Amino acid sequence: MAITVYGPVRLGDPAIITHGGAGSWKALERIDPAVEATRSAAMAGLRAAAKGVLEALVEAIASLEDSGVLNAGLGSVLTYDGRVEMDAGLMLDDMRAGAVAVVSYPRNPIRLAAYVAENLDHIIIAGPAADRLAERLGLEKHPGPSQAALERWRKLREQLERGEGPRWARKIAELYGDTVGAVVLVSGRLAAGTSTGGIALKHPGRVGDSPIPGAGFYVEHGVGGCAATGIGETIILSRPCIHAVKLLAEGMPVEEAARAAVARHTRLFGSDNLGIILLDAKGNAAAAINTEGMPVGLAGAELAEPLGVMLRRGEERA
Repeated sequence: MAITVYGPVRLGDPAIITHGGAGSWKALERIDPAVEATRSAAMAGLRAAAKGVLEALVEAIASLEDSGVLNAGLGSVLTYDGRVEMDAGLMLDDMRAGAVAVVSYPRNPIRLAAYVAENLDHIIIAGPAADRLAERLGLEKHPGPSQAALERWRKLREQLERGEGPRWARKIAELYGDTVGAVVLVSGRLAAGTSTGGIALKHPGRVGDSPIPGAGFYVEHGVGGCAATGIGETIILSRPCIHAVKLLAEGMPVEEAARAAVARHTRLFGSDNLGIILLDAKGNAAAAINTEGMPVGLAGAELAEPLGVMLRRGEERA
C-alpha cells in the first residue's frame, strides 16, 4: 500500500499542525499558495495560544477558511445547483464538541461550531437554522462564491452536459481534497477541528465527515488529537481519527499511529481517499496520506520557525 508519512516533528507546547486537504495537487500554480496558507494558519494558531486551546484552534482554522485558496470558507466549492454549503466541527479534550453542517451564511463556519461547543447542549446544528443562529450572533457573512469556484463549477457542469461528468467512484482528482483542519496543544490541553466546502457538484444537503467527531476530528486528554481529509463518505465509515488516537493511547509513536490509521483505511476502501494530521500530548506531530499530496503547516514552542511543506506520495521525511 502506498502510504506516505511526514514526521515525527517535535513541536513542544504550544504546538499547532494544520493541513490544506489531501488530493492529487496536480495544478502546480496552486501548491505554493496552499503551502503558505497552512504555514500562515499555524502561525495564527500559535499567536492565539496565549488565549487558550480553543482560541488557538479557531484562529488557525479561520485563517485557512479566509485564505481563499483552499476548499473551506471563502474558497468553498459549489453544490450541483451552484450554491455554497459548508461543514465544520471541532472537539476539545474535555469531551465537548460542536459542529455545523450545510451552512451558507457564516464567513467562518468554524466560529459558529465553536459557539455550539461552548454554549449549546447539542453537537451538530445544520441547515437554515444554523445560518439564522450565525446571523443572530453577528458573525461575519460569507460574501458568496469566489470567481475560481464559479469557473470550476461551470466547467464541471459543461462536462456533465457533454456526458463527461465525474465518476464518483474514481480516485481523488480535482473534485476532491482541500478540506482544511488543525490539531492544537496548549498548556497540556488538546483540540482538533476541520472545515470544508465539501465536494464539487455534491448533492445539495450532502454532509461529509468534517462535522462528525471520531471521523473528521477527535481528541483525548493526555493522549493526542487528529484531523482528517479526503472522501468524507469513507471517512465517516472508517472513523480514522478515533482509530489513530486509540493507537496513541496504546503507546504507539505518533508517526507509526498515523501510518497505521491510513493503512487500515486503505485496506477497507482502497487508496486516494485519506490524509490525516496527528499530534500527541507531548507535542510530537506527524501526517500521513494515501493520496498524491497534502499541504501541511507546523508551528510550536520547540520549532525554530513555522514550516509549510507539501507532503508528496513516496517522499517520506522524518
